Amino acid sequence: MKILDVTEPASAAAGMRKSVNISNELMAQAVGIMRDVQEHGDAAVIDYTAKFDGVRLESLAVTKQEIKDAYCKVTKEQIKALKLMKARLEKSELAVAKRLRGIKVRSEGVAIERALAPVSSVGCYIPGGKARYPSTVVMCAVPAKVAGVRRIVAISPPTRDGSIDPLTLVAADICGVNEFYKAGGAQGIAALAYGTQSIRPVSKIAGPGGMFVTAAKLAAASVASTDMVAGPTELLIYADASADPRLVAADLISQAEHSPDTVCGLVTASQKLASSVQAEVDRMLPQIARSDIVAKSLGENGFAAVCADEKACIEFADEFAPEHLEVICKRADTVAKKFRSAGLVLVGPDSPSSASDYALGSNHVLPTLGFAKSRASLSVLDFVKLVNRVKVSKAGLAKVEKAVREMATAEGLPNHYEAVKARGKRR
Repeated sequence: MKILDVTEPASAAAGMRKSVNISNELMAQAVGIMRDVQEHGDAAVIDYTAKFDGVRLESLAVTKQEIKDAYCKVTKEQIKALKLMKARLEKSELAVAKRLRGIKVRSEGVAIERALAPVSSVGCYIPGGKARYPSTVVMCAVPAKVAGVRRIVAISPPTRDGSIDPLTLVAADICGVNEFYKAGGAQGIAALAYGTQSIRPVSKIAGPGGMFVTAAKLAAASVASTDMVAGPTELLIYADASADPRLVAADLISQAEHSPDTVCGLVTASQKLASSVQAEVDRMLPQIARSDIVAKSLGENGFAAVCADEKACIEFADEFAPEHLEVICKRADTVAKKFRSAGLVLVGPDSPSSASDYALGSNHVLPTLGFAKSRASLSVLDFVKLVNRVKVSKAGLAKVEKAVREMATAEGLPNHYEAVKARGKRR
């Protein structure tokens, strides 16, 4: 990982963002695959699965027998861990949903009920490839279930033997997924958006993925709602001179192991800490699993940005807008509240981002590529609509008639006012 001396925090962070984005070429490739799936359905999905995943499938659907068999291939401790994750996330999501129920507003003859209604169907993208992600099933399906979504679909790329990771299937069963299909990449996103002979389209697509999947989700947004730009993984750690460089290095490595295109970095005002963290990473690399992926990720995208002071570090972080932000410093609780743009803020030395990926009760589906400036984690709110039911009395309508007339006239829409005026003429 490289050490950067930063004198202009905002411009430095913005410059780094420009170097990591979805290219026009990648977007065009994703769109081409999606058009092919839209035209040819299952056949196109199967062809692209053979090309990218190395297996030609006879059927896209995961069968009930495959799910039953999956339970024989996982341990009791793994199932226990899944159920803990599910329970903690449910508790967190229910707390949000309960606060938004039963909202009613009354004002001079106007009654507004603001009611939560679930979206009708959701497609959850579960990454595969170099790692397995049963945890992502929990993160996508649980908030959808809490919201009351009736049809929850999951897709994931198959392994070379045509199977889906058994723990991923068990997670889907435990969390109430209704349908599971063997489809990944842009072809899987297209199947969810447009539908195929085997897969009915969904109303919304959620879940993280690499650049190709992210590009496909952006393209799909013209026909189906999507949650956010979520992937590849990002971690930024703000740490002062009091931080333990060993822990900082371990956390950077923990997120860098996802894939070579992850972006993991440190921002600090301590040149000594930056050098110590770099040395710790170099020391750890030969000893760790997945060292090839970590070395490529940190070698190409890893950094330690050294700024003048705490204020400059915060300016850098807010412009960078990372997916995960760890705050490891003195007065961490106070300092953490100063940051404004992060998908998830983890406070103190005992709040590693890796734990948040699993069992803290927060959601690990988070915005990337700078989109943490405008939104945060996936939640029950992504799977509901806030529907306004409005009833107006005759007296209530009369009270707003003049205001409607003035605004309708100003906007050149006289018939808006005439529709209101007509009601005053009724006997």
